[in-house]
Amino acid sequence: MVFLLSDLDLPLRDRTYREPDGPHVVLVRGRDLDAALDHLDVRPDCRALAVVGLPREVPDLDLMIGRRLLVCDADRARMREFAEAGMAAGADVEWLNSDAPDLNRLSTWALPVGAVVLAAGGGSRMGSNKLLLDVGGQPLVSHVLEAASEGGCHLVHVVYSDEAVREAIGGAAYCVYNPDAAAGQSSSVQAGLQSLPEDMAGALVMLGDQPLVGSRTVNLLLRAWRREGARPAVAAAYGERSSWRPPVLLDRSLWSEVMALDGDAGARQLFDARPELLDTVLAAGRPDDVDTPEDYAKIVHLFPRPSQG
Repeated sequence: MVFLLSDLDLPLRDRTYREPDGPHVVLVRGRDLDAALDHLDVRPDCRALAVVGLPREVPDLDLMIGRRLLVCDADRARMREFAEAGMAAGADVEWLNSDAPDLNRLSTWALPVGAVVLAAGGGSRMGSNKLLLDVGGQPLVSHVLEAASEGGCHLVHVVYSDEAVREAIGGAAYCVYNPDAAAGQSSSVQAGLQSLPEDMAGALVMLGDQPLVGSRTVNLLLRAWRREGARPAVAAAYGERSSWRPPVLLDRSLWSEVMALDGDAGARQLFDARPELLDTVLAAGRPDDVDTPEDYAKIVHLFPRPSQG
């Protein structure tokens, strides 16, 4: 939940002007900061605080220890003073140099999303691990990691079963080993969701063999999901009559249901049974996945190789 403690008109999903139940973040104007700190004092499940337009005096911020803090003000010196006080108190501090920050910047901070990249498949039809194929001078799966990161995901977790995939990824993402990968895609989705930190409001589930799903599509999904009135899940559609294709963004409220699934259909079986949970947005990219040598031949030429020298 996003608790708007001040008169902030922000069309965010799950926003409320009433005392929320369960974990939440608070957005407040500087003039109401004391009330927000009183709230934090009695609500240990309040995980983060954003202050828009800072007061002149820096209050005691010791309550921010272990929490996220966002400070927003047009006065750089005042913003820096508050940020330093927050860091000294043990907060994870971010700042925006504006007293009227962009809605997308605020929503990105208030509703963080982690990417779960599914990279534990066997690639039996390819004859080798397709995620390691060279595409534009790097492993195929690297393009998916870049799309997730550049598209706005706060962090990227890759679920793998082949040690060669982990070695190829290196430090580009956090790797999660799935010993039950043979049980189907659902097991990898579940391993990825379990690995995400508690402050992630949503998870973007991506396939590791879709190198043509770019950062613009990822950002489009994040923006659509964060808007007020959006359904719990948002996926891409390519062409007005097409059905949805991955990636799909899952609100945390759906994770318990996804954890109960089995088989190789992943989250699709949930939305087949309950289509009212899913929004779709038209995307400009291509959802091509790479399962066979023929698939690889169709996409590899779309990525220029790096120059030799």
